[in-house]
Amino acid sequence: MILGKTELIKLLDSLVEGAVDAQAQVQPNGFELTAGKIEAFEGAGGIGFSNDDRALPSTKPLEWGRDGWLLLAPGCYKVVFNEVVSIPKDVCAIGLPRSSLLRMGVSVHTAVWDAGYRGRSEALLVVYNQGGFRIKKSARIIQLLFMRLESGQEGYSGRYMNENV
Repeated sequence: MILGKTELIKLLDSLVEGAVDAQAQVQPNGFELTAGKIEAFEGAGGIGFSNDDRALPSTKPLEWGRDGWLLLAPGCYKVVFNEVVSIPKDVCAIGLPRSSLLRMGVSVHTAVWDAGYRGRSEALLVVYNQGGFRIKKSARIIQLLFMRLESGQEGYSGRYMNENV
């Protein structure tokens, strides 16, 4: 079951810290996360079956303009969200791009937010539009859908627990 606006408002203080404007970010079926930092990839990454084989690429933070805007050329970028998300052990979440981004030739790719995860998550922003894409700091870019699980889980305990906090 996806949690709706009524349930999200009741749980909001325990689900999300550091919202830019929680009232505007709560939607009928989810909560919108905002762009905090954007970074350019500067090298290759690698992954194998074991997490011991994982190698994250280096990144370079991009600077927001004085007016708070950033022009992105076509390509892939890492986004670090403003908000810290805390997922209860009986909930998981999935992030989807706002439809406005898709209409501009831009997408955001995310992974599953596991039960028990807490952190300031990262996502992949891809600019497909050959004309580029302008983004303003703290723009709402994804909607996080929270789904109630049938029972509580052990909870996430991996490398990304409490990331960017």
